Amino acid sequence: MDSPSYVILSRLSAQLRATQVTAHNLANADTPGFRASRPVFAEHLAQQGRIEGPRAGRAVSYAWDRATWRDAAPGPITRTGNPLDVAISGEGFFAVETPRGERYTRAGRFALGADGRLVDQQGHAVLNANGQPIAIAPNDTRIEILGDGTIRSENGVLGRLRLVRFEDEQALRAEGDRLFDAAGQDPQEIPRPALVQGAVEGSNVQSVLEMTRMMAELREFQMATQFLERETERQQSVIERLLRRRG
Repeated sequence: MDSPSYVILSRLSAQLRATQVTAHNLANADTPGFRASRPVFAEHLAQQGRIEGPRAGRAVSYAWDRATWRDAAPGPITRTGNPLDVAISGEGFFAVETPRGERYTRAGRFALGADGRLVDQQGHAVLNANGQPIAIAPNDTRIEILGDGTIRSENGVLGRLRLVRFEDEQALRAEGDRLFDAAGQDPQEIPRPALVQGAVEGSNVQSVLEMTRMMAELREFQMATQFLERETERQQSVIERLLRRRG
C-alpha cells in the first residue's frame, strides 16, 4: 500500500473541507442570526501489514473529517427601528412553520405577509406559544413586542412568540443559512425569554478572523499539494531505476 500518498490525500481532503467551511462562514458574515461553523478533525489509525517490523505492522495515521462544530456565541445586536424586528438576548430560538414542519431560527427579521400573518424573510409563518401562526389585523397599527415575547397593539394582546431551547444545540441540523431542524430532540419552552424589539441579531462571524483563517488554510493546502508532487516524483524515480536494472 502506498501509505505516504494515501496519508497526504486524506490531509488534502480534510483541508478542502476546512476551506469550504470557512468560505461558507465568510459568505454569511451579514446573515442575521447565522452561527459560524468549524470542522472537527481526528486521527484515524490503520495497521500497515506486509512490511518488515513489528508483528502487527506499523500504525499509519490518516486525517479524518469527523464532524462540524457550530459556534454558539451570540452575534451583535443592531438596532433597526423596525417594530417587527426582534433580537434574542441570550439563549433560544424562534419557531417558524415550514412545508417540512416546524423549524427554528435566531434570525428575527420579521414582516407582515399578504395574509396578515407575521413571517420571516423566507415567508415562513412565525409561531406563537401555542404553535399557531401569529396574525396581525389591519387595525393593529402600533405593535409592541415585550421582552417576554408578548405581542400587543392598541387593541390588546395578540399573542406571544414561541421561544425554545434544546438540550444539545450541536445536534441541531442546519437547513440553509437560517433554519435548524430539531433532529429528533424535543424543544423546551423558555419560561423567561429576553427579547429586544426593533433590533436584529447579526452573524457571529468575525470577517477579519475568517479571512486570516482562509489564508492559513490555503497555505496548508499548497504545502500538502507540494508534498504530494514530491512524493509522486520520488515514486517515478524509483520505478525508472527498477526498469533500468531489469533492462
